[in-house]
Amino acid sequence: MSVTIGQKAPDFSAVTDEGPRGLSDYAGKRLVLYFYPKDDTSGCTTEARQFRDEFLRFTINKAEILGVSKDSVASHTKFRAKHNLPFPLISDPDGALCEAFGVWKEKNMYGKKHMGIERSTFLIDEEGVVRAVWRKVKVADHVTEVLHALHEL
Repeated sequence: MSVTIGQKAPDFSAVTDEGPRGLSDYAGKRLVLYFYPKDDTSGCTTEARQFRDEFLRFTINKAEILGVSKDSVASHTKFRAKHNLPFPLISDPDGALCEAFGVWKEKNMYGKKHMGIERSTFLIDEEGVVRAVWRKVKVADHVTEVLHALHEL
């Protein structure tokens, strides 16, 4: 399945390092839902820190942030503490949320194919409608792009 702009975001219920969360918890709020491959890897750490560094700007624009990977809750807890991340991280070990948003993809690294999370971000409005989608995210300047789209809502 692939999520596109203008459609309702897939409903979900998942476990974060702060407890259970679902799409309904963000009703009436804007949500930045970003998917990343793995805790404590260079690109994922850079991306998380950029969201952290701009967290106040997201808050001012009435947006919540949720990160998603297949890492365990314990891994997320350590990752958040190590990098002082002010937003929860969803543990999606069975990949159900990744599948629902269409980010579980075949990847090719050095000629070896494997399945993994395609770095992606979804901007969801107060009504649960997807307003912007970024796939195959390049970390540099990504958070700035998300903030710009948020201002346009």
